[in-house]
Amino acid sequence: MNQEELEKKGIEQSLKSMDTEEWIDLIFYRPMGYRWALFFNKLGVKPNAITIASIVLGVLAGVCFYPKSFWINLLGVVLLVWANTYDSTDGQLARLTNQKSELGRILDGAAGDLWFIAIYLAIVLRLTPTWGIWIWLLAALAGYCHCKQAAMADYYRNIHLFFLKGKRGSEHDTYLQQERLYRQMTWKKDSYKKLFQWFYKGYTRGQEQLSPCFQRFFKKLLEVYGEYDIPVELRDDFRKGSFPLLKYTNMLTFNLRATVLCISVIIGQPWIYFVFEVTVLNIVLFYMVRKHEKLSTRMYHKLTADEK
Repeated sequence: MNQEELEKKGIEQSLKSMDTEEWIDLIFYRPMGYRWALFFNKLGVKPNAITIASIVLGVLAGVCFYPKSFWINLLGVVLLVWANTYDSTDGQLARLTNQKSELGRILDGAAGDLWFIAIYLAIVLRLTPTWGIWIWLLAALAGYCHCKQAAMADYYRNIHLFFLKGKRGSEHDTYLQQERLYRQMTWKKDSYKKLFQWFYKGYTRGQEQLSPCFQRFFKKLLEVYGEYDIPVELRDDFRKGSFPLLKYTNMLTFNLRATVLCISVIIGQPWIYFVFEVTVLNIVLFYMVRKHEKLSTRMYHKLTADEK
């Protein structure tokens, strides 16, 4: 796609939806990502290359959090912001130029994980001389909580997009679909894809285990209407209930997490970040899941009442 056509599309065409965007993304990361997308498109750089660059920047940010040096830690903060800008850029460029790919999805999913693996290791190694084994145990607990928080935030966003844009506009996946894809692959021909699929099907299973009421509602919904014929009124009703919960979803993604992380590292107390994940973000997670399950129960009863 030539540069003029890309610029005519505008920034809104590069977003998944206005419903799911966080305010700091709208005022900073998305405008910056859009400018980078235009720049990289002019150079002929592909989205996957940008994702790889974001992984490098994020891992380097983690390395910078190891020394007890204000200026090196500050450099780490800058690199982490830069990495997240590129993480926005790759998706925006892919949507603008229709360059979505399975490899891109794999890389994009791995990017944030690799950033935080590096960050966790840096903090743990930095604090081991004074904390000993306890910082490893705290980091392991925080990492487990982080995985659950991020997984459910991602799940609820994609559910909202499903009811907003339909199946084609969402990345909402089910465990049964992913298990079926996994069984169709062979280790000989599709080794790396099958390995990714093994992790991903476990990821989707974990999401579904934490949302039993939604699973009941969604199963009934597909039985009655299928994926592509859900009435607009029903979709709008679910979105109306889901939209207020997105602020909690956004709290469990990157921005708030990264803010607390960077402040705690800069002031020389990075352990605060782990405690924040285990306490505050878990409270947000439990509240968000509870409210979403109540919404799903209400929608299930509405669906079964309409059926009668």
